[in-house]
Amino acid sequence: MLFSNPFKSRLPERAEALPGRAEPITTPMPHAVHGRPILPPFPPAYRLITLGMGCFWGAERLFWQMDGVYTTAVGYAGGVTENPTYEEVCSGRTGHSEVVMISYDPQIISLSDLLKTFFEEHDPTQGYRQGNDVGTQYRSVIYTETEDDLATARDVAKSYGMALAEAGKGSVTTEIEMAKTFYYAEEDHQQYLHKVPHGYCGLKGTGVSCPAVSS
Repeated sequence: MLFSNPFKSRLPERAEALPGRAEPITTPMPHAVHGRPILPPFPPAYRLITLGMGCFWGAERLFWQMDGVYTTAVGYAGGVTENPTYEEVCSGRTGHSEVVMISYDPQIISLSDLLKTFFEEHDPTQGYRQGNDVGTQYRSVIYTETEDDLATARDVAKSYGMALAEAGKGSVTTEIEMAKTFYYAEEDHQQYLHKVPHGYCGLKGTGVSCPAVSS
């Protein structure tokens, strides 16, 4: 049964986490949509943000289509297990969230604009789930590369939380922290909805607009 697994509703302690492995589970290939690399180094003036908003298939497509986004990749972050597999992450015993790593040009698109899309395109009030997708790997997360970006993310989350409250919605549960180790997901998950155009996409927002915040 779904809820017989305790790690669907709580993160594992380190001693409970799966051991993982020393070697990466995949060798990242170029982006299947535009052919740019998904493995660093990226252009030096570009910046990185890592976002989790439920199943990473639809989330990645959302961002690779945006002007100013150089490249995207899906993977796992925020947990304990080193180089986990998809099946291990779905067990809940790695502590990771399904995430999208985004390299973007801040001269074309701001972090605030990316975060506005992030908050509006999922429900950040749901904790360890997104809709029918239940588990800690579906939690809402923002992992930033700099303290300035961390402050911006918190400002946007606060602003959106106020908008949600005015609309009678729940509180923001998004985990907002400095960058965690990003582990690339298997090749078949990269740009999945380009490879499988009619595949599953669980993205669904609250219908509440995210106010603009300067970054």
